[in-house]
Amino acid sequence: MLRKSLLILLINVVIAGCNSKQYPAAPVVVQTRVIHDTVVVHLPAVPIVPPSTINALDTLLYDVRTAETPNYNLRKPNFVIIHHTAQDSCAQTFYTFSLERTKVSSHYVICRDGSLHHLLNDYLRAWHAGVSKWGNVTDLNSCSVGIELDNNGKQPFATPQINTLLILLDTLKKTYNIPTANFIGHADIAPRRKDDPSIYFPWKLLSQKGFGLWYDSIPPSLTIDSSFNALEALRIIGYDTSDSSAAIHAFKQHFIQEDSKIINEWDRKVIYNLYKKYL
Repeated sequence: MLRKSLLILLINVVIAGCNSKQYPAAPVVVQTRVIHDTVVVHLPAVPIVPPSTINALDTLLYDVRTAETPNYNLRKPNFVIIHHTAQDSCAQTFYTFSLERTKVSSHYVICRDGSLHHLLNDYLRAWHAGVSKWGNVTDLNSCSVGIELDNNGKQPFATPQINTLLILLDTLKKTYNIPTANFIGHADIAPRRKDDPSIYFPWKLLSQKGFGLWYDSIPPSLTIDSSFNALEALRIIGYDTSDSSAAIHAFKQHFIQEDSKIINEWDRKVIYNLYKKYL
C-alpha cells in the first residue's frame, strides 16, 4: 500500500524538465502492473495530431501499436534523439527491449514497412541515450524522446519508414514545443560510442520539414578567415569536443554524410554556416 501511495504521489508531482519551461502534468495513473519486479505505470497514449489539409504527409495512414518494456524512469521531453536499431528486425528489437538485463529501451520503434510502435509514454524516461552530452546537457535520457528505426546501419532507410517518422516528429514538435535545433542523432550526443542513425539517414530532408538544422547554400567563392576555430564552433553547436576526432566524425556523418575524421576547407565552410545559426 505504501509503495502504491508513493508511486501515485510521484506521478502527480510536476517534474522539472531540461529547461525552465513547464509542460502539463502527467496524466493520472490508470493502472499499475508488476513486470520483472518493476512497477510499470500505464498512462494513456499521447494523442496523434489530427490530419492536416496543408501537410500531405499528415494524410499518410499508419498503424500505432503498443509493446512493453520494464526499462524506464519518469521525465519530460525537450529533445528528440533518432537511432537505428543495428538489428535484423523489429521483432529482434522488441525482444531486446523486453529484457530487464539489457537496460535499454526507446519510446518509439518504426519498422521498415512504416508501422509505428509506441513502447513507452512520452512522459516516461526511456534508456536510449546512455552516456551522452549535447551542449551543457549530460543526461539526455531525462529530457528526450528516443526513436528507433529498424535498420542495420549499412543500408538506406525505407521510404514508408521515413514518411511515418516525419509524421511522428511533427506530432512531437507540436505536442511538446520542441525547438527545431533539438532533433539530433545518437552519434551527435555520443560520438565516442555510436554512429547511428548512419550516413544514410536523410537529415537534409528532415531539416526541410522543420526537424533539425541544416546549412544554407554556400557559394564556392566564400572564404573563411584563418582565425576561425572549427573545433570550438562544433562545441558551440553542441558537440562534446573532448575527443576531437570523435566529434569531427559525428559532425561529418550528420552534415557531410561521410565516414571521415578530417576537416577540409568545405567542412570549415559548413561548420561556419551552422555555427552562426547556433549563436
